Amino acid sequence: MPLELALESHRRELTGYCYRMLASPFEAEDAVQETLLRAWRSHERFEGRSSLRSWLYRIATNVCLDMLTGRERRARPMDLGPAQEPLERNLNMRSETTWLQPIPDSLVAPDDPAEAAVVRDTIRLAFIAALQHLPPRQRAVLILCEVLRFEASEAAQQLDTTVASVNSALQRARATLAERDTGTVSELDEPTRELLDRFVDAFQDYDVERLTALLREDVTQSMPPFDLWLDGRDDVLDWWFGVGIGCSGSRLLPAPPANGLPAYGQYKPAEDGGYDPWALVVVDPGAGGIREFTFFLEVQTLFPLFALPERIEPS
Repeated sequence: MPLELALESHRRELTGYCYRMLASPFEAEDAVQETLLRAWRSHERFEGRSSLRSWLYRIATNVCLDMLTGRERRARPMDLGPAQEPLERNLNMRSETTWLQPIPDSLVAPDDPAEAAVVRDTIRLAFIAALQHLPPRQRAVLILCEVLRFEASEAAQQLDTTVASVNSALQRARATLAERDTGTVSELDEPTRELLDRFVDAFQDYDVERLTALLREDVTQSMPPFDLWLDGRDDVLDWWFGVGIGCSGSRLLPAPPANGLPAYGQYKPAEDGGYDPWALVVVDPGAGGIREFTFFLEVQTLFPLFALPERIEPS
């Protein structure tokens, strides 16, 4: 196989690795590009003592560690403090905060359905957020060994360290993650799809009774880049029918799945009869109803990434 094709064949899994490390699809893309460029330039010095895949992961690890040097971790609103009341005065942006960003499944998931299910489980938002609490080298060790199933000896080679150091870092990383809720991804079976269809209809009609029936009592909502997050069905509905009443009449367009979860482009009514982009809505359905909403408001960057139209024109 030509070198260019051999390198390119690893792009998708490298993107998944770099995304788990960096928590941004845009930074992950930059990291993969730099990895492949470095591999292309130095391939003549590749001695074949490891597989091409393992060698690429070594380069990608170094690229990600360089990018993470001196940088604050990416976060979700839940990482920054307790839930707040659904009041407009609680809408704050933190200039010092760098937010976790969603990624389309299509950029990281393999074609094989069984393998894709495993990947989706390790890119869920809560898991990516939990990874960001690990120091970068611990993060790399945990992803390499626990997610990608490299042997400790391979991870040690990729990090230019010892097996003992890898095992020690892995133990500490596991302990840190055990203290955090990394969530689970529900199967999109027929009842779940029906739940989502009912949610879309109820949200577009802005019907409080139907929405109430679809949300779990412990549902949560966040809206990065605002640090406000809401905990509980009453607070979420108070927000939607209070401060957030401007979302009434919105339209939801299906988007590619994000982080293993269903996603929609939300468009709010405009004066000309069309609809303006407002949020990428990632919905987490669970047993008994919807358990989490994340409204990502960075539509200028996220809508093109998820192939959503800039706006819905008047009909």
